[in-house]
Amino acid sequence: MQSSMLLNRVFARRIVATTFRLFSPRRTLSNGGSGGFNGEGSVSDRVGTLEEATDQRDKDGMTSNIGHYDVAIVGGGMVGMALACALSSMPLTKNLTIAIIDSNPALRSKGSFKQDGVPDPRVSTVTPATISFFQEIGAWKYVQQHRHAYFDKMQVWDHTGLGFTKYCAKDVDKDILGCVVENKVLHRSLFASFQDTDIQKTIYPARLTSMAFESPYSSAVADSQPPNEQGISSGSAYPRDTSRKQHRECLAKLDLDDGSCLFAKLVVGADGAKSRVRETAGPKTTGWSYPQSAIICTVEHNIENSCAWQRFLPSGPIALLPMGDRYSNIVWTMSPKESTDHKLMSEDDFVRAVNHALDYGYGPHPQSTFLGLPSDRFTWITGQGISSVSEYFEVPPKVIKVASERMAFPLSLMHAHNYVSRRVVLMGDAAHTVHPLAGQGVNLGFGDASSLSKVIAEGIMTGRDIGELSLLKKYEKERMTANITMMALIDGFQKAFSVDVGPINLLRAAAFHGAQYIKPLKRNIISYAMGEQKWPLLS
Repeated sequence: MQSSMLLNRVFARRIVATTFRLFSPRRTLSNGGSGGFNGEGSVSDRVGTLEEATDQRDKDGMTSNIGHYDVAIVGGGMVGMALACALSSMPLTKNLTIAIIDSNPALRSKGSFKQDGVPDPRVSTVTPATISFFQEIGAWKYVQQHRHAYFDKMQVWDHTGLGFTKYCAKDVDKDILGCVVENKVLHRSLFASFQDTDIQKTIYPARLTSMAFESPYSSAVADSQPPNEQGISSGSAYPRDTSRKQHRECLAKLDLDDGSCLFAKLVVGADGAKSRVRETAGPKTTGWSYPQSAIICTVEHNIENSCAWQRFLPSGPIALLPMGDRYSNIVWTMSPKESTDHKLMSEDDFVRAVNHALDYGYGPHPQSTFLGLPSDRFTWITGQGISSVSEYFEVPPKVIKVASERMAFPLSLMHAHNYVSRRVVLMGDAAHTVHPLAGQGVNLGFGDASSLSKVIAEGIMTGRDIGELSLLKKYEKERMTANITMMALIDGFQKAFSVDVGPINLLRAAAFHGAQYIKPLKRNIISYAMGEQKWPLLS
């Protein structure tokens, strides 16, 4: 018990230190590197085409290269598209006009992917909270039409063999802990849902070059975009108002690299870790690079895998995530040199390395006992109703084949000091990037999209300008607190498990035993990781 208390103090100090650094300008990164491999800043698989976008502009009466919109989303990846879906599905926001700006070449084709092919190695583990969000905005039914793998168990253990913990959905009276889905499936599902709505939308297959704030009612704009008989400018939801003050109101003016220009009441930067919106708007960031890279790939078993596995090794964690059809996804963190070596080694050597890392490599298997005695001797600590307490340690299924290319990514942490300014808001990787060890990066982004859509709806309901800073601050307050809490925890775990020293190993073992056998602690950890509890370790 004393070792558990000591470990709690160590983690508390680490979390406080990390939180302070995230809020404080330790180092400014104007162009931070990617902290993961979800590809939020680009469209990985676009259904729409350039011709369709042009046709839509013509239908909207946009005979010039200037358009007026309520919301301009820069970055049509998963998080940007999730916001577009949310706005198009809510009664208060479905009458908005939306522009999506993304230059990915997939915009120019109606490419499709084989549902029965080998799963792409770029996947996300979505939480029940994210699944509920997808259901609310009408996108989950499209996910269900493609490959996805629910899992209800997860086993985590240390290379020392001193401890392990197993989480079960039944421990918190749920059916699942999460679902592993290919990023292209998530994105295609969001885009399909968005296309099925009646909201006024235009997709610009271009890049943002500059952003300024000025009135759209200058003489040049007025000449090129005269209001129609109803007093609505072409491609705009702005009614003609006799008030000179409203006409002088400054909006965000976006210039694109294809010569297009558009005005928007609100610009959303969802364009990834190297965000052009963030760079243009100018908020400072704090961040650091980890001395690690992640290698990802799809592997095959000779049996079905239905559990998520994660083992902490001296160089970083390795995760084995179920993908269905006897496939799993590997996310293996290691030093940059090791990642290069593992990417280039032969398939047979890589398969041996993976099985070595997930079995007896680096240390023995943990013992399925509590303090050396059967766990049922300690029901006064473990409590009743936690099914995973009595479950034994298991060895993950053997990998027999590498089914996809191996990809490697450098890892980093980045956090913007401000998410909002007047008429500009950041979300997803444009606002924060995290280490992938907990699989929470894209879930934080989807949480941003959900929160921002509700704040915009609140602004419309109360008759406020949706680009008003005081309104956007509500989004920033809610999401910055949630994101920094999760980021500090993940960074603390990364640092705690990067040390291979006897006393630290014993403290980690105590933490594993606590998470495995103490009922309130286990339930809190599961609920927080599922996105159904706001704070860790608090009911």
